[in-house]
Amino acid sequence: MTAIAQPLSGIRVLDMTTLAMGPLATQILGDYGADVIKVEPIAGDPFRATLPTVSRGMGHTFLQLNRNKRSLAIDLKVPAARAAFGQLIARADVFVSNVRPAGMAGLGLDYAAVQAVNPGIIYCAAYGFSEQGPYAGRPAADDTIQAMSGLVNLNGRATQGTPQFAASVVADKAVGLTLANAIMAALIQRMRGGQGQFLEVPMFESMVAFVLPEHLAGNGYVPARGPSGYGRIVTPMRRPFATADGYLCVLPYTLAQWRAFFRLIGREDLAVDPELADPVKRNARTPELYGMIAAAMPARTTKAWAADLLAADILFGEVLGPEELLEDPHLEVMGMFPEFDHPSEGRIRLIAPPVQSSLRAAQVRLLPPLLGQHSREVLESVGLAAGDIAALIAAGAIIDAGDASSDTRPR
Repeated sequence: MTAIAQPLSGIRVLDMTTLAMGPLATQILGDYGADVIKVEPIAGDPFRATLPTVSRGMGHTFLQLNRNKRSLAIDLKVPAARAAFGQLIARADVFVSNVRPAGMAGLGLDYAAVQAVNPGIIYCAAYGFSEQGPYAGRPAADDTIQAMSGLVNLNGRATQGTPQFAASVVADKAVGLTLANAIMAALIQRMRGGQGQFLEVPMFESMVAFVLPEHLAGNGYVPARGPSGYGRIVTPMRRPFATADGYLCVLPYTLAQWRAFFRLIGREDLAVDPELADPVKRNARTPELYGMIAAAMPARTTKAWAADLLAADILFGEVLGPEELLEDPHLEVMGMFPEFDHPSEGRIRLIAPPVQSSLRAAQVRLLPPLLGQHSREVLESVGLAAGDIAALIAAGAIIDAGDASSDTRPR
């Protein structure tokens, strides 16, 4: 049977991003079949240095954000290296960077320069703030964008405590998804019209758009009809509830679910209360209703509650930690944590692409690369002469770490 090509097969992506936002986006493109060339400085992506690790330069966060990529380690400040890189640009479909515009201009890799070499290229600039506003050029990172986007403030409101970060690089990852979507939309547009384009995906604006849909609230009207903040989300009563032996998230949402819950706790009077049948009036009493859940939960064990809630078709969720997720029976059946033999790291566990597709649209084709593992083969693929490549290696302008023992195709 003939294998079906993946959606992005034949698309070449030059990925000049580091850390989480850009690498997540380009990993998604790679999962769908794109040839992603990770263009790294000689020092490598900073996430190569995170601990724990087995070998130097292969940090745990790097492993989880850089599958399905080839690594080209190159010093673009060296003119000969930059000239060689120009041959890659001429043959690329997508160029994506999270370097601020001044830095890209200093390398001669701003949009105008890249477009001059390849008019059909999709050039995506992903950094902290749009160049069209007063914050242009300001540095940014996940923590700073969490703070500025409203998320940290809302977390503080929800706990009636000090502002606090989400325990995840949620800004990097949310904006990374926005970045992947923007690139794929631009590829579709180019397929229809044949034109390349410039994309700007700023973290601040993207994260504001991510956080505020439910929290603009009263300020979604002009004049305002109330404060910002979605009441159900920012109430301190929205939390996992203590059972007799643990914690459980319980979320009656529809009228039928609330009535079923009231009957589970022996409150038939509330199940037939006409005021609670009105969703607007019920929403206004959210803190009170969550208080009833909190008061009822300690009477039974987590296991007993889970059985009763499942039978009643009421939303619930066990409070699981990362270690428990690795042993979760549903995720085990779904193959969410496939294991592979890596040439430098030994046995590793990755996180599988979560989308199910009858055509296997997303696949793990390459394990995370060693720094400079594919430098030689990438440059050879655009016609650079062996002598020129050798000269770049000798000058320290590229790292060539590829050999037969560093094959990262899954076995």
